[in-house]
Amino acid sequence: MRTSLRTAMLGTAAVAVVGALTAVTFNASAAETSARPRPVASTPAPSASTPPSINPPAGLRRIGTYQVVTGTQTYTCANGSFAGASVPEAKLLGTGGWLHHFKGPSWQSTRDESLVTATKIAEKPRTGTIAELLLQVATHEGPATGVLAKAQYIQRLNTTGGVAPTRACTDGQTAAVRYGATYVFWG
Repeated sequence: MRTSLRTAMLGTAAVAVVGALTAVTFNASAAETSARPRPVASTPAPSASTPPSINPPAGLRRIGTYQVVTGTQTYTCANGSFAGASVPEAKLLGTGGWLHHFKGPSWQSTRDESLVTATKIAEKPRTGTIAELLLQVATHEGPATGVLAKAQYIQRLNTTGGVAPTRACTDGQTAAVRYGATYVFWG
């Protein structure tokens, strides 16, 4: 009888402790929830590490992110140096499949042949690599429902390599330099 009574008392005490802990945990969770700002279900913001100078305008949505799988920046020698503009040639893979990035600068979907060209509007220089960029889409071609049909801005981020060679060169000579980057399309 004493053992049954002791078991019942311990069981009741355990239920009381669990109940108290649950109430404390619930109340703490409720306080934390009400103290925390609620996420806004609006346009995703660009990465906090991206400087404002190369962020797209507010109110746009990220419509695709692509990584350079293979890519080069080709420089042409003029006046004995490779210091001029480069021409990209790259294959990108991302949320909408494969893109071909080439002179223009242009990006074309291999899935549906939608095509955009863009113009650089801002850049962030980076030591030892090509600059990060913000480009504004200038032209669209292809299907209205294409992978790139809604693109308005393009960011080139997380760049590696691609810097013009510093060696002497003969005018007209070209040099293709490997590079990497992440391209984010906004619309």
